[in-house]
Amino acid sequence: MRLIDTDEELQKFCDILQKQDFITVDSEFIREHTYYPKLCLLQVAYNDDAAIIDPLADIDLSPFFAVLQNPDIVKVFHAGRQDIEIFYNLSGKIPQNVFDTQIAAMVCGFSENIGYGNLVREITHVELDKSCRLTDWSHRPLEEDQLQYAAGDVTYLVDCYKYLQNYMQENHRTDWIKEEIENLCNESCYHIEPAEAWHRIKHNIHSPLFLSALKHLAEWRELRAQKYNTPRSGILKDETLLNLASTFPKSTEELKNVRNLKADVIKGKLGAEIIDVLNTARQNPMPIEICRADRKQHARTPSKEQSLIEILKLLLKIRSQEIGVVAKVIASDEDLAFIAGNQPQKTLSLQNWRYEVFGQYAEQLCRGELSIAYNPQRKTIEFK
Repeated sequence: MRLIDTDEELQKFCDILQKQDFITVDSEFIREHTYYPKLCLLQVAYNDDAAIIDPLADIDLSPFFAVLQNPDIVKVFHAGRQDIEIFYNLSGKIPQNVFDTQIAAMVCGFSENIGYGNLVREITHVELDKSCRLTDWSHRPLEEDQLQYAAGDVTYLVDCYKYLQNYMQENHRTDWIKEEIENLCNESCYHIEPAEAWHRIKHNIHSPLFLSALKHLAEWRELRAQKYNTPRSGILKDETLLNLASTFPKSTEELKNVRNLKADVIKGKLGAEIIDVLNTARQNPMPIEICRADRKQHARTPSKEQSLIEILKLLLKIRSQEIGVVAKVIASDEDLAFIAGNQPQKTLSLQNWRYEVFGQYAEQLCRGELSIAYNPQRKTIEFK
């Protein structure tokens, strides 16, 4: 397997890639001890060849980033969110013209979130060797078996891409993954705004002071994690942030009463920073309209709507099995809640192809114009 570790070799390889209709891409990285993932290896293949690029060899990756920005080349990933995140962090840009085989597989009759090894087995009947799965990819030199393993993540992806692309074209499903691919390539998914970090923390308190404390603490933690390139949990875990927001200590002495807060944090620089953040939060309570919206967002669904949602889930399962598409590609639980709550403008499941295969049936069900029954003679589920 060819290993590229010089600028000259990379430029020559990228000159070849620029002439391809599509390339398959994967990466190996580590992020256990950092905020940003550390890129350790790049694997790239196309119809006739494949190569492994070593980013740790201190080479200039800009020729490869230029390939990723070429809109005439399809960039094929499998479950590519983390790969795209890495490329966005390093280059500041999202790859253009992306195809994700995990997403495509869900509209081609494969299981939900199918793993790469299972997809390769289903399509090519090859059983991939996973013995190097837990390799430390930052260690050098890499052994031949490690390189072969890494190469397999893109060489068989060529066949998977061709199969899925042909299936979607033959069954007129090419546009069925459009929204999912657009979401995958949405820059907002990879650009983290510290001031919005609190939205990712699950909570059940909605008072102005609590939410203000949670917002300011989460923003402080996010900025600190980015600055020192360290995991959020290495600073404070979500549970601890919630405990701080609930108890709202006013001094380092009061920090001793907060559950799960270690003594070295209380006595050290972090303790002083936490009190400063909470003092700022205390002076800036969350506006009441945001508190109301937050409470509404986390409110329980009324029991009558919940019953309807359960029937909609059954309808969705039946229709997804009939057409051979994973249910969550058609509609999410949130989509079903919007349908049950008569909020059609908030869901894509009532638009375009999703409306044809599911949305119209869901509307009929909600209007009482459709029922689901089992035919014991035919042993089939029928709509009436």
